Amino acid sequence: MTDVATELLNLLDIEQLEVDLFRGIGTGGETSRRIFGGHVIAQALAAAYRTVPDRLCHSLHAYFLRPGDPSIPVIYEVDRARDGGSFTTRRVVAIQHGKQIFHMSASFQVAEEGWDYQHQMPQVPGPEGLLNRDELRRQWVDQIPEKLRGDFLRQRPIEIREIEPRDMITPKPADDRNHIWVRMRAAAGTSEAIQQCLLAYASDMYLLGTSLRPHGLTWFTGEMMTASIDHSMWFHAPIHLENWHLYTMDAPFTGGGRGFNRGMIFTQDGKLVASVAQEGLMRAHKRK
Repeated sequence: MTDVATELLNLLDIEQLEVDLFRGIGTGGETSRRIFGGHVIAQALAAAYRTVPDRLCHSLHAYFLRPGDPSIPVIYEVDRARDGGSFTTRRVVAIQHGKQIFHMSASFQVAEEGWDYQHQMPQVPGPEGLLNRDELRRQWVDQIPEKLRGDFLRQRPIEIREIEPRDMITPKPADDRNHIWVRMRAAAGTSEAIQQCLLAYASDMYLLGTSLRPHGLTWFTGEMMTASIDHSMWFHAPIHLENWHLYTMDAPFTGGGRGFNRGMIFTQDGKLVASVAQEGLMRAHKRK
């Protein structure tokens, strides 16, 4: 198990302070400059799971309210909104510096049988032979400002292989459809709840960038500021993130300073295990 993978698993082992009150570490993960959105989603779901021992999450809906400060812990307050015969609902509020930075509603369900149907997985190249994220970034590091290179080359716990990687510095407009392979070998042997938390963490990667593709933009072109506004996720089937999963994304709409992004996550043999939707800020920098 790599150090960064161990770090992520430790991030999900949140500390209980009181009944329904938990503390999570704010450092680690994707960046050192702020708390990665998937980090907060995953910890909030882990906090909710501490109060739901007997059923699995089937959906969550979250809003990012303020940037997270990685220099201090995050306090998670869980509200036991409802405990029903089949469904359980929790609301989680994340707090730093005395203010809400994030809140999430999550619903949990007992296992039930039902009619099965799903969209088919897109026909795309498999992960074998594709460059991983670290290999791709090393190709571009000389063109990144020196002050950003540490985060740019930062080791990360989720392995990613892009099917059609773009030029990060001088991108051209591209189709909004975006496909990546993801896995985390260290997920092997973890509980179903932790597997969901890990996938929730991974679901925030590359999603907002999908709405930048038609406009020939990346975070390195310096033309805009971006931030996640909200994030929703639906879990359809058991997850084993130690194996490769295809994260296929698109962005049906951008406008009003926002981009709307969708995603579906499949096992390598085509089982749809989760769906995702997110809206993000896409605000042009004001010219002086």
